Amino acid sequence: MLSISATNPAIVSSLTVPDAKKDTDADDKDKSSSTDRATDTKPQGLVVDISGAGLKASKASTNSNKDIDDSNLKDNIKQLLKMIREMRKQLAEKMAQLSAAMSDASKTPQARQARVAALQSDIASLQAGLMTAQSQLTKALKDESPESQLEAMALLAK
Repeated sequence: MLSISATNPAIVSSLTVPDAKKDTDADDKDKSSSTDRATDTKPQGLVVDISGAGLKASKASTNSNKDIDDSNLKDNIKQLLKMIREMRKQLAEKMAQLSAAMSDASKTPQARQARVAALQSDIASLQAGLMTAQSQLTKALKDESPESQLEAMALLAK
C-alpha cells in the first residue's frame, strides 16, 4: 500500500493508494487500517524521489564554481571570478533572448522593436559590468605571484 500525504497548516490531507498485487480481502483490511492511521496520527511530510538525471543536474549547478572555490587564490579574486562567470552566463542568455526577439514574427514590428531595444540595453549594462569586473580582477592580480595569475587566467578561460 502506498500512502501519500502532505502537511499544510490550513489543510491536512492523506491519500492512500492500494497495491495492485493484493487481493480484495487484504485491500479492505488495509483500507480500514489506513483510515485509522490517517485519523490517529498526523502526516509527517512529503517524500519525493528524484531521478538520477535530476540529481546530476542539481550537483552540476551547485558545483559550477567548485574549481574556483578549490583554488589557492585570495577570496576577493575568487569572488571576482565567480562574478565574471555569472555575468558571462547572463550575457549569453540575453543574447539568445535577443536573437529570438529579433526573429519573433508573432509580435507587431513596434512591440518587437521595443523588446529588442530593452534587451540591447540589458546587454549593454551586462557588458559594462563585465568590463568593470575584469578591470578589478586585473588590478587584484597585479601584485600576485605569476602562478596565481596563471591559475586565475585558467579559471577565467573556463
